[in-house]
Amino acid sequence: MYSNGDIFIGEVIGTAILILLGAGVCAAVTLSHSKAKASGWVVIAFGWGFGVLAGAYTAGPLSGGHLNPAVTLGIAIDTGTWDKVWIYVLGQMVGAMLGAVLAYLVYLAQFNANVTRSVKDAAAGAGAHEPTPTLGIFSTIPEIRNPVANLITEVIATIALVLPILAFGLTKGLGESGTQTLIVAFLVVGIGLSLGGPTGYAINPARDLGPRIAHTFLPIPNKGTSDWNYAWIPVAGPLIGGALAGVIYNAAF
Repeated sequence: MYSNGDIFIGEVIGTAILILLGAGVCAAVTLSHSKAKASGWVVIAFGWGFGVLAGAYTAGPLSGGHLNPAVTLGIAIDTGTWDKVWIYVLGQMVGAMLGAVLAYLVYLAQFNANVTRSVKDAAAGAGAHEPTPTLGIFSTIPEIRNPVANLITEVIATIALVLPILAFGLTKGLGESGTQTLIVAFLVVGIGLSLGGPTGYAINPARDLGPRIAHTFLPIPNKGTSDWNYAWIPVAGPLIGGALAGVIYNAAF
């Protein structure tokens, strides 16, 4: 249905918009000198939901708007069609890195202000300020670091995303009307509010890995570690969850 070129371009653009708005809301809530500083988890959940909404609607005419390797994997397992999976995933990864860079540029002044000690304070002899951690703006960080529990959380949360997405296709008219994408966006908000507490709900390997790569190379002052020891969990968990969702859907529906 979709050409290889359209799939790649659609997934790049759609995923970039997703990450721009998602990382953007995290930056808005996290960084000092932001007007949305400390506005909370509900704001973050809705910001990511609106990111899905904008990205999926934009990419939809070109690629169907997967924006997520776990979704692509679940669909492939259900349909048995694998030849375009790599194009989807490549576009999603490129788009995720691009979106992270764009979010960094939007908040460039705030990132540059993330220093341990200002010139004014230094002149006055004041003590150093603790810089704001930045990795959580780009990628997920578990609240309690427990690899088994963290992996289980990501698997279950991704099943809660991908299985309904597959099932929405059974409801006549949702796809044609465009309502399906709106419902998915609210589903992402719901997952964030209900299941996001333990790990920050990656539920999307590209969403976590692409921005983590960007965080590694971006010239962010006092950015801290990119936490590569944890990075496999928000990749493996969503892929396992997406695969299980595809198997469950194929067997049950």
